[in-house]
Amino acid sequence: MAMTRRDVSDWMAGFLPAVAAVHLRERLRAGIGALCGIGLTGGLMLWLLGPATYIPWLVAPMGASAVLLFGVPASPLAQPWSILGGNLVAALVGVTCAMFIPSPVIAAAAAVGVSIALMFTLRCVHPPSGAVALTAVLGGPSVHALGYGFVLEPIALQTVMLLGSAIAYHAITGHRYPHAVRAQAPAKPVNAQAIPVTTADAEKALARHSELLDISADDLASLLRDTQREAYARRARELTAADVMGPPLAKVQAHDEAPAAWRLLQRHGLDVLPVVDGDARVIGLVTRHDLHARRARAQRWPRFATSFGSGQRPAIRDLMQGELKSATAGMPLSELVPLLATQRHGTLPVLDDAARLVGVITHAEVLRKVMSA
Repeated sequence: MAMTRRDVSDWMAGFLPAVAAVHLRERLRAGIGALCGIGLTGGLMLWLLGPATYIPWLVAPMGASAVLLFGVPASPLAQPWSILGGNLVAALVGVTCAMFIPSPVIAAAAAVGVSIALMFTLRCVHPPSGAVALTAVLGGPSVHALGYGFVLEPIALQTVMLLGSAIAYHAITGHRYPHAVRAQAPAKPVNAQAIPVTTADAEKALARHSELLDISADDLASLLRDTQREAYARRARELTAADVMGPPLAKVQAHDEAPAAWRLLQRHGLDVLPVVDGDARVIGLVTRHDLHARRARAQRWPRFATSFGSGQRPAIRDLMQGELKSATAGMPLSELVPLLATQRHGTLPVLDDAARLVGVITHAEVLRKVMSA
């Protein structure tokens, strides 16, 4: 498929720097936090191991981890299990690949690839851990001499120190960290309307957050729209006929005359009336269209509300639609909608086991119920 000029322009725009909706105070807080975290981690390692140690007292991936821990603490990639699990898995895989794969290039590629797969499996994806795997392979003789000790010293030790620094710093500066998944409160109905969400709305919402959220305004707007659609789909799966039906405002008997049906339609603002027999069982429907069609054929009913003319007035049984489609109270909405769509008049009676009327479903009522969460 050929790319248009607009497609090329949009693609090129992806190389421009993203607008970071972060206040100056938050930028300074993140920078000072990283300074303190790396400084404390390096200082503690130097104090514990001494200046003459052959163990690296700071590995480069810790700088990348500091960016996430202090700059983007709300990201799922910056949570405690992500950094702990990701770094340890990557270190273990990297050391193993360095030991058993002679070619450094193949060993490095395998270490990063396997680490990513395992991090996804263990739900501890942490991008700097890819650099940990590379360090284990390409770190040189001093790193290779550590063997599996590299997993504990320096990786595990420095990871714990940096993470502890981040937890303490965020607590001191009044930030919530870690961003654990909060327990979900019991679902309660809310008045949710299908208000379109734009990228501009998402940008303003992101700007109100003091810390950087690891999502673009476009992605956030798209996510909110998808969430709305999922909420409506979930709502449709949960609802049954009993949830969306309204009370039967009126009904007529089969032996009633047409003017009686017309007066009920006018009085209640209805388009359809259920027709019942002597045992109150629904046997059909009569609509405004049915009455108008009869009037057009007979041409002798000047006013429906008062009289159907001097001739014999037709009974409802002669006008009603006998092929009745109905629902039961427990029928799910997924089955109701196709059934309702076949009704030209947009009304579906709800019957009990004895075929007696318990409610009426209309297009408008279904939409109203689905739109309200």
